[in-house]
Amino acid sequence: MQNMQEYKCPCCGGAIAFDSTIQKMKCPYCDSEFEMETLQAMDEQLKEGKSDSMEWETKAGGEWQEGETDGLSTYVCQSCGGEIVGDATMAATKCPFCDNPVVFTGKFAGVLRPDLVIPFKLDKKAAKEGLMKHISGKRLLPKVFKDQNHIDEIKGVYVPFWLFDTDADAQVSYKAANIRTWSDSRYIYTETRYFLVNRGGSIGFEYIPVDGSSKMPDDLMESIEPFDISEAVDFQTAYLAGYLANKYDVTAEESIDRVNARVKRSTEEAFAETVKGYDSVNVENSSIQFRGGKAQYALYPVWLLNTTWNGNQYLFAMNGQTGRFVGDLPIDQSAATKWLIGLTMLMSAVSYGVIWLLHLFGVL
Repeated sequence: MQNMQEYKCPCCGGAIAFDSTIQKMKCPYCDSEFEMETLQAMDEQLKEGKSDSMEWETKAGGEWQEGETDGLSTYVCQSCGGEIVGDATMAATKCPFCDNPVVFTGKFAGVLRPDLVIPFKLDKKAAKEGLMKHISGKRLLPKVFKDQNHIDEIKGVYVPFWLFDTDADAQVSYKAANIRTWSDSRYIYTETRYFLVNRGGSIGFEYIPVDGSSKMPDDLMESIEPFDISEAVDFQTAYLAGYLANKYDVTAEESIDRVNARVKRSTEEAFAETVKGYDSVNVENSSIQFRGGKAQYALYPVWLLNTTWNGNQYLFAMNGQTGRFVGDLPIDQSAATKWLIGLTMLMSAVSYGVIWLLHLFGVL
């Protein structure tokens, strides 16, 4: 017995059937109509689509030379487990991630030698100024936060990053729509027309960063991007003088899912920019094949600021190269409530005005 062919509506996903009256396939849910040839062509296209092929050569970093790590010490946080490296001049007493005490565990050993490092360009003073700029002008910030906010610790930390390069061939299908609205004396009508738009081509990526530390919040690290990779230099231990370095605890292999997601999202967004003339454009499906994917190991400069206010700790981060500053702030609940009430009153007034105009012109 042959399997029955079932077609799904490209517009709403509902099952569609042949309508003998119009001699077309019709969706009973959204009333979209299709020629049989169109649906068959779409099905063939989906069947021919390739699955993603996203493979990487993850060998990165190098071997330490004899004597190169002399003078480097390792510290471990007994609270969060963060492991940091500092030179003999760095008297580390608190964890830069959670602000709890760290314990000296001995001479640095193990892990790979970084391929690249971006040296710090901004100093501790710039980090303090960045915090003041970050909290200024925030309407919902408690007024006393700026005065009572105490900076517990400011540390310059070299954060481990895996940098991925690859060329990619991609085919992406988008569901595009054009929307037309009109009205008469009784009703407001909306017509939505859907289109399947295909794009294909090649795209290259260089130095896609994925941090290799589980102690650093991923969203925090992505928020202080981008770093200017043109200023990266070959790694030398001299760059660590006066700073801490976070030992990676997430390998290049373990970072593949994150980098694949970034490449796929960036590819779909880049191809979508070529889809013009529609009111909305959304990805329907995509297929990406990598060529020559490889990884490098680098250290990026980050200033970490731990602050305390009202019994709560807040972690802020500043790009040590560009000065980009990020971090969550407390909210004045009283001010937020007043703001929401004001916004609600404004929206109510706008809605009332629109209804009054519709009555005035006889639409309602």
